[in-house]
Amino acid sequence: MARMTPSSFSYGFDLGPRFQELRPLGTGASGLVLAAVDRRGGRRVAVKKLVLRDALGAKHALREVKITRRLRHDNVVRVYDTLGPCGRPLPRDLAGITAVYIVQELMETDLGRMLEGGPLPVEHATLLFYQLLRGLKFIHSANVLHRDLKPANIFVNPEQLLLKIGDFGLARIVDPHYSHKGYLSEGMVTKWYRSPRLLLSPNNYTKAIDMWAAGCILAEMVTGRMLFAGAHELEQMQLILDTVPVLREEDQQELLKVMPSYVSHGWEVRRTLQELLPEVEDEAIDFLERILTFNPMDRLTAEAALRHPFLRRYSYPQDEPVAPHPFRIEDELEDSLPIIGALLAAAGALWLSG
Repeated sequence: MARMTPSSFSYGFDLGPRFQELRPLGTGASGLVLAAVDRRGGRRVAVKKLVLRDALGAKHALREVKITRRLRHDNVVRVYDTLGPCGRPLPRDLAGITAVYIVQELMETDLGRMLEGGPLPVEHATLLFYQLLRGLKFIHSANVLHRDLKPANIFVNPEQLLLKIGDFGLARIVDPHYSHKGYLSEGMVTKWYRSPRLLLSPNNYTKAIDMWAAGCILAEMVTGRMLFAGAHELEQMQLILDTVPVLREEDQQELLKVMPSYVSHGWEVRRTLQELLPEVEDEAIDFLERILTFNPMDRLTAEAALRHPFLRRYSYPQDEPVAPHPFRIEDELEDSLPIIGALLAAAGALWLSG
C-alpha cells in the first residue's frame, strides 16, 4: 500500500494529491475548513469537510451542497466543486461514504477578525454593509434563510473592500407558499445576533431574522463593540428590551407571560439606540431603528433597506439582482441533484425525520 503524504491526508481530510499546502482556517457551522492550493489551475481555495455520520448528517450536507451550488452572486462565497474521499467526484452510490468536501472561494479574512482591531471607518463600513444587504436580497429572493449571520461568517478581501456571505451550514429553504410551522427547529442563530422573536420562539424563522442579525453587525462595524452581548438568553432579551421599544400589544402580552417581573415597570425603553450608540450619525441611527424592531413584521426587508437614504451613495437597483430560480419546498425532497438519490439510499427511511 502506498504511503499517504501530508498533502493527501491532513487534519482528517482525505483529499488525494490534487490539493496541497493544507492549513486550518477555522470551523464553520457544519465542519472544519482548510485553505489549500488546487493543483488544477494553481488557485488557492477553501475546502470544507461535511461529515456524514448518520441520516441527519447526510440530510444537512445535501441541503448545504444544494443551496451553495445554486446561490451564484457577487456577494456570496462561490462554490467550485463538491468531492468525495480522495478528492474524487462524488459517486452516484454514496453507500459507505463518510464525508463530502465542498471546494469554495478563498477569501483573505472575515469580518470578525477585522473587528478585532476596532471599528471600521464609516465609509468602509457603509460600503461593506451595502454589499451584505445586496447579498441578502439575493439569498432571500431564492427563498433561503442564512440563519447564522455573524461577523465570522462574513468574508472580506480588505484591499478591494469586497464582502461575501459564507457558511451556509445552518441555512434553510423557506417557501412562502408552504407552512413551515414546527419545521425549522434545527440549528440556532448565534445568541448575540438572535432576534427577540427568535428568543421567545426558537422555531419561529422568517427572513426577518437575518435582517436583525445584519443590524447588529452594522452597529458592531461602526462602534467596534457587540450591540447586545448577553451572557445567557434571558440577559440577551433584557438588553434588547432596554433599547428596542415593544410597540405591538400582542408582543407586550406575550412578554408579560414569559417575563412578568422584568416588564412590570412599563414599556418605556431605558436607553434609546441614539443614547446607546452616541458615536453613530443620525441617519445611521434611523436606519438601525428600522431594522432592529421587536416585531419582525415592522422590520425592513433587505430590498427595502437598500433604498434607505443611509445607503443612497451606493444603491443601484438595476445592479441588485434577485434569484432567477427560487427554491421551493419540493427542493427539500426531490432529486434535483445527482447525489440526492445516493444520499436518500444512505439515509433510508429516516430521510424525512427531524
